[in-house]
Amino acid sequence: MSDLVRTRTDLQPADLEWLHALVSDWQLLADLSFADLVLWVPERGAVPGGDVPGWICLAQMRPTTGPTAYPEDLVGKVVRSGRRGLIDVAWREQRIVREGDPEWGSGIPVREESIPVRRAGKILGVIQRSTNLSSARTPSRLELTYLQSASDLAQMISEGRFPIVDTEPNLVRSPRVGDGLLRLDKAGRVTYASPNAQSAYRRLGMATDLVGEHLGEVTRRLVDTGEPTEESLVRVLGGAAAREAEVEAQGSVVQLRTIPLVVSGARIGAIVLVRDVTELRWRDRELMTKDATIREIHHRVKNNLQTVAALLRLQARRLRVPEGRAALDEAVRRVGSIAIVHETLSHTPDELIDFDDIADRVMTMAGEVSAPETQVVPKRTGAFGVLPAQIATPLAMVLTELLQNALQHGLGDRYGELEVRAERTPGDPPHLRVVVSDNGVGLPPDFDVEGTTSLGLQIVRTLIVGELGGHLAFAARPGGGTEVTIDIPLTHTPARPR
Repeated sequence: MSDLVRTRTDLQPADLEWLHALVSDWQLLADLSFADLVLWVPERGAVPGGDVPGWICLAQMRPTTGPTAYPEDLVGKVVRSGRRGLIDVAWREQRIVREGDPEWGSGIPVREESIPVRRAGKILGVIQRSTNLSSARTPSRLELTYLQSASDLAQMISEGRFPIVDTEPNLVRSPRVGDGLLRLDKAGRVTYASPNAQSAYRRLGMATDLVGEHLGEVTRRLVDTGEPTEESLVRVLGGAAAREAEVEAQGSVVQLRTIPLVVSGARIGAIVLVRDVTELRWRDRELMTKDATIREIHHRVKNNLQTVAALLRLQARRLRVPEGRAALDEAVRRVGSIAIVHETLSHTPDELIDFDDIADRVMTMAGEVSAPETQVVPKRTGAFGVLPAQIATPLAMVLTELLQNALQHGLGDRYGELEVRAERTPGDPPHLRVVVSDNGVGLPPDFDVEGTTSLGLQIVRTLIVGELGGHLAFAARPGGGTEVTIDIPLTHTPARPR
């Protein structure tokens, strides 16, 4: 829609924002009308209330309450002025046009209506409302209420009163017409309740019919828990303001959305959409409980790992054999790198981790054990990004080993540089490429990673090649030193929602 408006019309950014708000909410009008909605706007060069070079379709919506009149996609289609007469009349006369006999162009009878879309006194375009009459039957009370509500909404659109852009939706998914509908008069009393809406209120504890009752007062009595009730809830459910709310009583949870109906400057009532979301809320609570349990497990694992590390550290202090003390110190660092991952997981609602933070902490931990007289501070360039726990845990240990190996065997007691570069490469699947480089003494002439006796490098090779299915390579660094490159496929790595 945005591209079509910018390249093909004279509409301004504020007009486009209004149309976006309309299209995001016009499923309501389609369902109440039992009709398809097609939004037409004039092409560039149109005269307000006058000549139009042509009409371009910006958006299309089909009803969920009835058969469609247009199974084909019309978005982007252009028609010349005069080809759709009711649209031209609605544009010129700036009013809703309902005249005309049913059309039979597609082999089915279709009743056409045109609704001008107004914003701040300016007509932006026209909504073509097309009703498939092939399944027409004697309307019931429900259908009559739907159609009357649709007529009121159409009038509000033509007057520039809908969509109601001053309110932000606060529900994940607003209730729809089929979930349940209540029609209120201007005093806030229910004049019609659909079967689904009545059932939802029965689950809240309403023993009698809703018709004739003041919805705000009834709802306040049903959800009364002895705590002070939000006064605005009664006002909103009386139809005085547009708002979404969620109420709970007797173990049931119901979503409510109120849409005031204001026609010709006077409030004539409201429609309230109702949805029973009890099962969804119970599932949400179960998921929250499971998430909290998982986070608590990660927290306890981190604590246990820190305890193990402390015990190893105590044991190392008692040893008088330098080789044994060094081996225990290495074990402490390995356990510590895993503990860092579990500590991060204990603060996240999912199994995804921003690995940049972990990498920085691992690098800081490695720098702290370098020789005091040189105190090498590793630096990072690039970004690891978000990684799942099954990749983050072994990668943290690999990074610990490579940094420690560079500090001990590459740099030793000399001043030097230690850098970690990370980048993601696109592909199917995408890959993570990490390079750990130092400007130390370099690799021995006969170095062979597959035949090495170093426990740390054996751990690195096992984790990268065996567990992560990646590639590991050691090479001389240009200018002196060593570069270790690891390449890991990021299979099944979802992006964390922002």
